[in-house]
Amino acid sequence: MNKLLALAFVALLSAGCASNATGVGYYWQSVTGHLKLMQAARPVDDWLADEAAPTKLKERLEKARRIRQFAVSALALPDNASYHRYADLNRRAAVYNVVAAPALSLKLETWCFPVAGCVGYRGYFLESDAQAFADSLNNELEVAVYPVQAYSTLGWTNWAGGDPLLNTFINYPEGELARIVFHELAHQVVYVQNDTAFNESFATTVERLGGALWLAQSSAQTSADYATFDTRRRAFRALTHSTRERLQDIYTDPVLDDATKAQQKALAMADFRQRYAALKAGWNGYAGYDPFVAQANNATFAAQAAYDEWVPAFEALFEREGRDFARFYDAVRALADRPKEERLAALRVLAPSVVITADKDHP
Repeated sequence: MNKLLALAFVALLSAGCASNATGVGYYWQSVTGHLKLMQAARPVDDWLADEAAPTKLKERLEKARRIRQFAVSALALPDNASYHRYADLNRRAAVYNVVAAPALSLKLETWCFPVAGCVGYRGYFLESDAQAFADSLNNELEVAVYPVQAYSTLGWTNWAGGDPLLNTFINYPEGELARIVFHELAHQVVYVQNDTAFNESFATTVERLGGALWLAQSSAQTSADYATFDTRRRAFRALTHSTRERLQDIYTDPVLDDATKAQQKALAMADFRQRYAALKAGWNGYAGYDPFVAQANNATFAAQAAYDEWVPAFEALFEREGRDFARFYDAVRALADRPKEERLAALRVLAPSVVITADKDHP
């Protein structure tokens, strides 16, 4: 098969063909968007040799190359074609995701695709297309559109050059750049259809563990800069976590009628925004979480939950496996091979205090 056609076929599979998709238009934007991204990518060595390339970009690409080597040598992540090329997409995000949830539930709407399985989001390469789809959804749903700086093709395109580094994240703080690369490579290690929380929590665990190791061998200034960034993120995640738990308690309370739930939800959301304002007051003008807060609703809270729901369980598993990444991955693969209910039961044993929110009712 012609390589370009084969790549288009892979992109089409990743885009999906479920009955709740909107048709050929969605597939076409997925195929063409991914092809444009791949075609824009050039080997890192070419960028470094290009006299016209900005010095700052070359410095970041050198850093990214060392991060990529570290991913293999220290974290046992795949040694393949991914993240050895770079592309400037001339936009702020790789894709834009649409998420939706009912007004009194943290259960995400799902869309099903042949390769990715059923996931709680739907991605578009153009923000206008994402917004148009969001606007088309049932007005009883709470909907959000948010930018995504990187995505994984799960290793399916390594034969064609692999997932590239992108302008959408190359200038992130060094620790965050490392975490993104580690996270996306982790998806190539283990990926389970129809279990977004498992997949994202595993990748988040790898990014956190790997990020800590990377920073431990970095300069004191790099570590200090990242500590400021990460302290804010941890505080914000703690705030959103407590708000999710409060909302979940409201939505699942068998005593409350829908009107009362709606009233209590409004109070919880108002409290969330007040607490965020108090947090932000101590951040010296940093406003990075303003976009999330501005559109915060059930969909955004549920989508965020998928990224850290099972992290405590995976961290416990990593410790159980002697902090050995290869053994840890084998243990995760063994979990992935089990039926979903058995898999979740095993994770609960590893972290019994975890409370399921966004994914608890998914099939």
